[in-house]
Amino acid sequence: MISDKAIVADIERASIHDGPGIRTVVFFKGCPLNCAWCHNPECIDPKPQEMFYPEKCIGCGMCKYGCFSGAKVICGREMTAEDIFREISADKAYYSRDGGVTFSGGEPLMQKDIIKELVKRCKKENINTAAETSLFLFDAELLGSLDFIMADFKIFDSNKHRKYTGVPNEVIKENFLRLDKLNVPFIVRTPVIPGVNDTADEISQIRNYIKKLKNIKGYELLPYHPLGVSKQKALGLPETRFNVPTNEEMEKLKGYADLRG
Repeated sequence: MISDKAIVADIERASIHDGPGIRTVVFFKGCPLNCAWCHNPECIDPKPQEMFYPEKCIGCGMCKYGCFSGAKVICGREMTAEDIFREISADKAYYSRDGGVTFSGGEPLMQKDIIKELVKRCKKENINTAAETSLFLFDAELLGSLDFIMADFKIFDSNKHRKYTGVPNEVIKENFLRLDKLNVPFIVRTPVIPGVNDTADEISQIRNYIKKLKNIKGYELLPYHPLGVSKQKALGLPETRFNVPTNEEMEKLKGYADLRG
């Protein structure tokens, strides 16, 4: 059944970190992975969720009428393609030549039907489209219609991948090969998590696997940031925290990520 609605966690404007140029980022709820370091844990569950920030609570006792202090919020609202496109097109003046919209999450491919409709509308308005994906899911029609893709390759070893994300990665490796055949430019990104994948061997194995792909435009290492810890707490989830890699550690690992190596 084709869905014309989706649950959206947030829409971020004027982003410069989620693709080329200035972008509007649509964060969809729902993800088949459960990464221990996720900085958007509110996007894992596909349903709307209550988040509670006790430090904002003023004890007014008016909870049943709505939280006026912002201590209790609902993450996730149902939106139609028309609703979402209205938000995207409102920012068109800021996109310039390289900017546009990025579909993120969560895993945007869990909302593939509505994104296909959004891509069609964006193309009619000459709005650049991109997606951030784990590639655990695959839809050739959708991915092949995008202008740019940012795909995560988190861990090379499948058993370790299952331990830290909840799923194995054989299908992800295969989907990188399938993605390359679509002739859409993409970059590969690895979140560097100390104690998990921050070794020369780990990064080298990923680099050696992806450097043969003809449509790859780069390989980026992203340092872990504990942005998701406060959100885990607000959701009532166990807090998972890792060390933040130093600049020196990141520079060293970048040497092993060079696709020319």
